[in-house]
Amino acid sequence: MKKFVPAAICIAAVSLTVHARAATPIRVMLLDGQSGGPYHAWQQTTPVLKKELEETGLFQVTVVTAPQSGGDFSAFHPDFAAYRAIVMNYDAPDWPAPLKTQFEQYIKNGGGLVIVHAADNSFGTWPAYNRMIGIGGWRGRNESSGPLWYYKDNKLVSDPTAGSAGAHGARLPFAVTTRAAAHPIMKGLPPIWMHAGDELYATLRGPGENMTVLATAHSELSNKGTDHDEPMLMVLKYGSGRVFHTTMGHDVAALSCVGFMTTFQRGTEWAATGKVTQKIPAIFPNFNTITFRADLAPSK
Repeated sequence: MKKFVPAAICIAAVSLTVHARAATPIRVMLLDGQSGGPYHAWQQTTPVLKKELEETGLFQVTVVTAPQSGGDFSAFHPDFAAYRAIVMNYDAPDWPAPLKTQFEQYIKNGGGLVIVHAADNSFGTWPAYNRMIGIGGWRGRNESSGPLWYYKDNKLVSDPTAGSAGAHGARLPFAVTTRAAAHPIMKGLPPIWMHAGDELYATLRGPGENMTVLATAHSELSNKGTDHDEPMLMVLKYGSGRVFHTTMGHDVAALSCVGFMTTFQRGTEWAATGKVTQKIPAIFPNFNTITFRADLAPSK
């Protein structure tokens, strides 16, 4: 059987609808500063994430760059409470205890949190963070961190099988399947849509408390996968705080996908306010097409 190859449609920035600037913009902290190696270039992805939020007209984004884990945190005193949500584009093993306590209290007291891709690799031994994000990978996570989570027979499965957490194959396009169509972030999105080439995270583990899986993607055996429908988009509650978690977004090319961009924008608004006011763009991808932003994709 011939393998289906979706069409790729390149969209110029001018074809997208940009909202008028909100009278009172939603203040967002975009926190970066470390990656788990040479694989997640936050210096390249942070400007794209910032642009995608700000061009909606809803958000005012401040980039805050944290020190490297184990570095000097004596002058790092972020005012989390000044922001409606924190977007994590940050992959680090640990923080000083006082900073972790401050962060926990911010989320418990109603702050919003957005986890983008490798941010779910961070802080493998921080119990509160693992409850915030639901599931994560790498950084020493294993069965003691929680079960595997995936969909099987259209139901969310909690699998206690032992093993390390975190895996992916080559960066290829994949289909994303909606699992919670009524949720504000997902309302109006197609049941299935194509995401541009990206790392499809699999074998993620965690407590999975107060977690709703919004969308999954099938991890193909032919691409070093699990043959499971793996969580791609999730929402969680932590205290009074709301968390939106996307495992997509490895690099600028993946961030340029209109599917990623739209769910990221909508997820950030939901984490900050509990509502989504943004419309689905007419150019949102479907099962037959991948759409991406020409102005964000790397130049050839």
